[in-house]
Amino acid sequence: MNLDFLLPSPPKSWSADKTSAFHGKITPPTKATIQPVGRHFLAHARRHIHSRTFSEDEKVVSEAEAAAKGPIDADQDNTDIGDEPEDPAMLRRDPKEWKDQDQYAVLGLSNLRYKATEDQIRRAHRRKVLKHHPDKKAAHGGLHDDGFFKCIQKAFETLMDPVKRRQWDSVDPNISESLPNTRSKLDFYKQYGPVFEREARFSNIQPVPTLGDAQSNKDQVESFYDFWYKFDSWRTFEWMDKEDGEGHESRDDKRYFEKKNKNERAKLKKEDNARLREIVDQALGLDPRIKIFKEEEKNNRGSRRREKEEAEKKAAEEKVKAAADAEAARVAAEKAGQEAREDQKKNKEALKKAVRKEKKSLKGLIKEHNYFLPVAKPATPDEIEKQLGALDALLDGAKGLDQLENVRKTLEDGVKNGNIVEVFKNEVAKHSA
Repeated sequence: MNLDFLLPSPPKSWSADKTSAFHGKITPPTKATIQPVGRHFLAHARRHIHSRTFSEDEKVVSEAEAAAKGPIDADQDNTDIGDEPEDPAMLRRDPKEWKDQDQYAVLGLSNLRYKATEDQIRRAHRRKVLKHHPDKKAAHGGLHDDGFFKCIQKAFETLMDPVKRRQWDSVDPNISESLPNTRSKLDFYKQYGPVFEREARFSNIQPVPTLGDAQSNKDQVESFYDFWYKFDSWRTFEWMDKEDGEGHESRDDKRYFEKKNKNERAKLKKEDNARLREIVDQALGLDPRIKIFKEEEKNNRGSRRREKEEAEKKAAEEKVKAAADAEAARVAAEKAGQEAREDQKKNKEALKKAVRKEKKSLKGLIKEHNYFLPVAKPATPDEIEKQLGALDALLDGAKGLDQLENVRKTLEDGVKNGNIVEVFKNEVAKHSA
């Protein structure tokens, strides 16, 4: 489809001067082709082809969508989402104040609220649309009023948007936040079970442990209260943000309102955490299982004390015995050490004695055999002193008794073999190097 638009020509009543002036300021008429695109064009074309008003076209489209989804089973629909009566004051609400309306009540879901599924929300919305469409009211002789119809649309948009629905559920005024009455005669589990179930919807961690019953063991009860004392809530309070009613475009004004809303949300969050903590404290103080656990603890305290005393007595006796054993071991070790030191001292003295004996033998051996000099001539005093100095160097260089014994045996062999002079020189060079 092509839509051609022509720029207007000047009126016929205009004079030539005016016409000239007119054409002098406006460009000549031209044709422009606009291509059809998007759902808004299709809606315009549909209304144009069928000669419908906006309201008429909207009604036809809604009925067509309802027919495409199939007929409503009234009995099943009433069972799932209920058929609650409508408050006349709600029907007269100003759609501009839609944010303050009860989003669930507008769609007839007051009995389900945050438990309503998307399918239930869609079916409730469809029922309300078919019932409160402005054209349908007009057809039955009523006023062509679309105020409540707009409220229905706003409620549907809010509850179908996960973010907006979570914001609304966070501040839903129709769900009680009060603390249970501590003086109530109701069963503890019937009184506090629904309270924790109500609060569990705000938990970031799922599944949430339930309150349990009188049969719950100590670990289960302690785990339950530990979870709630560390409760991680997703509850937010953006829905309560105040908007700038004057509509200022100033960046500073916007920042001011953002900061103000942020502070208010933080305050409400803090108050809600304190409220939840008070509920948990109250439940812990009234929980009959805690009383039973304390009583059992009290009854077992005596036996545990006796067991502790016996254990301490046994530990003391073992400590005394261990100390006596340690002392005996210390004395034995000290005695063994003393004996070892005495043996070591004796061995050391014996070794010294043996070394002295070997050195004496070597000195006697060198004197007996002409100081290990050639026998062709007698040794002079200088030669004797030199040979004794060489022997001292040999004795100082020899390490330990074994080497001294080896040196003695080597020199004795040299004496027997008649080459003692050469052997002595070699030994001196070997051990004094």
